[in-house]
Amino acid sequence: MMRTVLLAALLTALAAPLAPAHGQVRIKDIADVEGVRENQLVGYGLVVGLNGTGDRLSSAVFTRQSLIGMLERLGVNTRDQEQRLDTKNVAAVMVTASLPGFARQGTRIDVQVAALGDATNLTGGTLLVTPLLGADGEVYAVAQGSVTTGAIAARGGAQTVTRGVPTAGRIANGAIVERETGFALNERREVRLSLRNPDLTTARRIAAAVNAFARGQVATPTDPGTVVVTPPAGRAADLIGFLTDIEQLRIQPDQVARVIIDEANGIIVMGANVRVSTVAIAQGNLTIRITETPQVSQPNPFGQGQTVVVPRTEIQVEDGRERRLGIVPGNVTLQDLVGSLNALGVGPREMIQILQAIKAAGALQAELEVI
Repeated sequence: MMRTVLLAALLTALAAPLAPAHGQVRIKDIADVEGVRENQLVGYGLVVGLNGTGDRLSSAVFTRQSLIGMLERLGVNTRDQEQRLDTKNVAAVMVTASLPGFARQGTRIDVQVAALGDATNLTGGTLLVTPLLGADGEVYAVAQGSVTTGAIAARGGAQTVTRGVPTAGRIANGAIVERETGFALNERREVRLSLRNPDLTTARRIAAAVNAFARGQVATPTDPGTVVVTPPAGRAADLIGFLTDIEQLRIQPDQVARVIIDEANGIIVMGANVRVSTVAIAQGNLTIRITETPQVSQPNPFGQGQTVVVPRTEIQVEDGRERRLGIVPGNVTLQDLVGSLNALGVGPREMIQILQAIKAAGALQAELEVI
C-alpha cells in the first residue's frame, strides 16, 4: 500500500509541470519567427464577359486604352476604330493577393478583384492573365480565372435591390506562383522572435523559457519586441525542429495597464492591471420628460357645444438627487472598479466620462486611449 501511494505521488509531481498554468499561452501565439511572413502582391487587369455591367468606355479612359493594348498584343488592330468601341462587357480591375511565406513555384493562391472604373457588377466575368507584382516591382504570380462575388443585384423600372458588394469578388486558387522569395530559414545561424505586442517583461520571460528548455544561454532579448535565439550546437542542423519545440513553450505574457474607450460606439475595454487610487465619484444628470396625452371633450347629445381636443401635458424633472457620492478605495482590482462604477447606476456613455474625469484627477493608474 505504501509503495502504491508513493508511486501515485511521484506520478502527480511529474505531471504537474506539464499542465499549463492559468493565463499561460504558447510562444507561437504571441510571437512570429523572422522571415515567416506573407508578402502583398498587386496587379492591374481586365475582366471580360460581363452582362452589360462593365465600364463605360466613353468615361473610363484607362479601360479603353487597356482594351486596345490587349487586342493589339493579340494581333487585332483597333486604332482606326477607336472611337467606335462601345462595349459594356469589359471592366478594369485591381487584383490583390497575399503570397505566403516559402510558397514554391507552381503553388496556387487566392486573389481578390475590385472594380476600378464605373462597372456595376463583376458577377460572371473572367479575369484575363494579370501579372502580380511585389514591393520590389518583380512579378511573383500570375492570376486568371472566373470571378465570384457572392452578391445579388436585381434592377427593375422603379426599384433596385443589392445584397453584398457586386463590384468586388475573389478567385479561389486564381493565381500561380512564378517566383519564390528566396529566404532559406534552415540556413540561418540565429533567428529572431518578433513579439506581436512588444513588452520588456514578456520578452524576458520568452528568453527565460527558451533558455530553460535548451539548458543554456541561447536566447537573449534585444528590445521589447525582439528575442534573438541561437540554436545550441546539438540542434543547429535541425533548426526547424528546434523552433517547433520552442514555439510550444508556454509563458504568461505581461501587459500594460490600459483603458480603451470607443466614444462613437460606447465601448469600454479595461486591462487586468488597471488600478485606481482612492477617489470619490458622484454622477447626476438633469432629465426633463414631457408627455403629451390630449383628450377629446365631447358635448352632450342635445347640447349646442362642439367637440374639441383638450391638451394634457405632464412634465417630470429628474435631477439625480438619489445618486450620492461614492468612494472607490485605493488600489482596487479591475473587478472592484467595474463593480463600483456599476453601483453608481450609470450607462456606458456616463462611465466613459467618469473614467476620463478619474484620469484627469490623476487617480487612474493606467494609460487611457480614446479611439
